[in-house]
Amino acid sequence: MIKGIFIIVLLGLIVACKTGKNAEIVSSETASISVETSKDVLFDSTRNRKIPILIYKAKTEQNIAPRYFVIISHGYGFNKGNPYLGYSFIAEFLVKKGCFVVSIQHELPTDDLLAMEGDLRTTRRPNWEKGVQNILFVTNYLKVQNPTLMTSNLVLIGHSNGGDMSVLFAEKYPEITDKVFTLDHRRMPIPRVEKPRFYSLRSNDQVADEGVLPNLEEQKKFGQIILQTPIKHNDMCNEATHEERAIILSFIQKQLDLKK
Repeated sequence: MIKGIFIIVLLGLIVACKTGKNAEIVSSETASISVETSKDVLFDSTRNRKIPILIYKAKTEQNIAPRYFVIISHGYGFNKGNPYLGYSFIAEFLVKKGCFVVSIQHELPTDDLLAMEGDLRTTRRPNWEKGVQNILFVTNYLKVQNPTLMTSNLVLIGHSNGGDMSVLFAEKYPEITDKVFTLDHRRMPIPRVEKPRFYSLRSNDQVADEGVLPNLEEQKKFGQIILQTPIKHNDMCNEATHEERAIILSFIQKQLDLKK
């Protein structure tokens, strides 16, 4: 457990990451594991909505249940491009550690733009709710398609606005969520609870709204960890340097208790 961590962050703007810089950080023990990726576009008929996803899994013939079923939610991309492709270094690392990973494209070109005015916790709520429904649909669909996931612990990883979605999902569905990692989310308050477990990496150039992050006493009481980093908000994705990726991956690995 990390104790006595001070949150020291500066104000900035929310922007999603790009998909560049693909260097991997893996141990010699896992370097030989091949990662298989596949794109798909799911369709939620109840909402008449397409949900593009990218699945990462180990290329193996063994039918072994992954320890963790991980869902990655990207930062805001202004409804342009494919920001869900921008977290491959995290996804591939986790697959090599025995996880099943899926990255969700939450934004479609026809969606309303994310609110930038007013009480953002209120005006952005519809966007987060949409993300929550995407996560729920993908979770249920993939468990049917991959029965081994039924016994895997669900872990959410969300960057910025995707972190807000992930926290809201865990608040609404704590019974199916094991752990939540946010990469510098700023608006949705982390529930002060012991289960699910919440962890957050903070950037060096933005600050969370008041009440979003637990204080030191609350972190200790509920087993939550908030870690300050030297990484910029927009670089908590494939834009991260080799050293910055190591910080992100080692933090996630430690909290998931994955073998090195």
